[in-house]
Order: sequence, then structure tokens, then C-alpha cells
Amino acid sequence: MFKQLKEDIAVVRERDAAARGTFEILFLYNGLKAIRAHRIAHWLYRHKQYFWARAISQRIVSRTGIEIHPGAQIGRGLFIDHGTGVVIGETTVVGENCTIYQGVTLGGTGKDKGSKRHPTLGNNVMVGSGAKVLGPITIGNNVRIASGAVVLSDVPDNCTVVGVPARVVRKNGERIAASDLDQVHIPDPVSQELCRLRHEIELLKKEKENKE
Repeated sequence: MFKQLKEDIAVVRERDAAARGTFEILFLYNGLKAIRAHRIAHWLYRHKQYFWARAISQRIVSRTGIEIHPGAQIGRGLFIDHGTGVVIGETTVVGENCTIYQGVTLGGTGKDKGSKRHPTLGNNVMVGSGAKVLGPITIGNNVRIASGAVVLSDVPDNCTVVGVPARVVRKNGERIAASDLDQVHIPDPVSQELCRLRHEIELLKKEKENKE
């Protein structure tokens, strides 16, 4: 347990430039509190102590604003930055060394039935602020999901996705480093398409003026 705690603190130190020290991380970081409480709730859930598992998860919601269903499977090295408004559904699977920002939903669509209703995230996935990943879809390893994106279909490894609905805008085959957490400088395909159309309109205007 102590080894796991040291690992959790090290993850925060590595990915949060504002982290000042061990005690601050241990007592003041809501993401860390939610993850550690989830481990207890998940253990109870696996042993069919559903009431107590949910009791712990709901208590943590009121304290941190982060809701992780006890049934969710969370890998090692998860970092929830700030965390307010994060929701992780019952059948969600999160791989190792993932980063989730505030306002993220890993949820269902409401129409999926059966034992798997929520997404599966691979390893080294970054989910930007306010992004929604919905349904029993699979997000590959080393994927970056831009802020505000709505992901409704599978995403291959080593991709960056943006937009509503989300689409792949980059696939370079290179592993994403843990320190590469820039949520701002990500290409926007909608903006790019508008720029292209604006350029074509300008060309058409010039052709018309020349003919006149």
C-alpha cells in the first residue's frame, strides 16, 4: 500500500507543474483522493458489497466533485488534474499512465445494453477538459483527445482526435510522452475547412471582378 501511495504521488509530481510537495499532493489533491478511495470501493464491489462500495464513491463525489463508479477498472498511473465534473461509468476500463482533465465524461450513450456500456481507454491516453467519450468504444494507446471533443467511435493507436463528433487529425506512429500535455496547440479540422472555403470564395470574387 505504501509503495502504491509513493507511486501515486510521483505521478502527480511528474505531470503537474504546480505540485509543490508531498504533503500538499497527499492532502489537497482531489484527483489523488478520488483514485485512492476508488481502489477501496472497487475491492468492495468485486466482493459484491455493492451498497458500501457506492457509499464510498458517493461520499467522494461530495468531497471532490469526481464520480468514479466502483465497477470501473482503473489502471496504474492515472492522473486526474483538478477533476471537478469528471464522471467515469461502471463498465469503463482505463489503461495505465492516463491523464484526465476536469469535466471529462467516460460514459454511456443511453442506448447500449448488456455488460459493456462504457469506453475502454488504452495506455498513455490524454483526455482534455470537457471531452466526452461515450459508449462501448475502444480508445487506442497513446491517443490524445482534445478539449471539448465528443468521441463516439473507436480510435486507433497513436492518434489525436478533435471536434464534435471527434475525428482523427494526426497519426504519426510515435509514442506520446507523459510530459506532452498541451491541450491548446491541437489542429482544428472545422477551422481549417472554413479557412479553405473562405480562400475559395475570395478566388471566385476575384475571377468575377476580372470578368467584369
